[in-house]
Amino acid sequence: MRTICRGPSPQPVDFDDYAKAQPILLSRLGAYCSYCERRIPTSLAVEHIQPKGLAAYAHLAGAWINFLLACVNCNSTKKDKDVVLADVLLPDRDHTFAAFEYVKDGRVRPSPAVTAAGLEDMARRTLALTGLERRISEVFDQNGKLVAIDRVSQRMEVWAIALEAKADVDADPGNAAVKRGAVRTAKGYGFFSIWMAVFSGNVDMCNLLIEAFPGTRDSRCFDPVTATVVCPASNPDGLVDGAKF
Repeated sequence: MRTICRGPSPQPVDFDDYAKAQPILLSRLGAYCSYCERRIPTSLAVEHIQPKGLAAYAHLAGAWINFLLACVNCNSTKKDKDVVLADVLLPDRDHTFAAFEYVKDGRVRPSPAVTAAGLEDMARRTLALTGLERRISEVFDQNGKLVAIDRVSQRMEVWAIALEAKADVDADPGNAAVKRGAVRTAKGYGFFSIWMAVFSGNVDMCNLLIEAFPGTRDSRCFDPVTATVVCPASNPDGLVDGAKF
């Protein structure tokens, strides 16, 4: 789950209509779901971390610090679940990139590092919040090819695309144009964490990916030279219950 920095509110007061925050969030975070990481070019909603539908959080309906971006799948799964900030790991305040491990079969699971830190339950609650722990729904076309209709199969599809891009880069490592092409493809599909996993060990490519996805470098979760993970998350926005991992 890509770590992001939302940055300070663009206005001194809360939004009277939270939908007005969407273009600013898109410019700062990119057109990607803050939870599942998919690129959603249209219909990407302003997501309330602590749901506006619960009376306890109604006062946060227009609060900048309560906004992320979410696809319809993550948003509808999360719905009005009570989100206790101290009990989950969130991409705007915790090192969610280091907390989760993406694997070739499309699964997202708590990383060994988060388990070693004693925060595995917190990581699992985060996955359950938006249904990222769900299994694949297998649907095949008439040629027997898996159709990517859910988030798991889409992750598998993008993993295969990232491997092809890596093969191209590895075949011509000094070719900047090939690297730029791989980054453009990554931006077009989303799933930042998958591209970082596939290109793990290639410092140049990892840094290019970190720079390409808006709000990622600003999270201060990656060394600016080596692209290695920096823990704990620095929580640059100074958010409540941040830097838990």
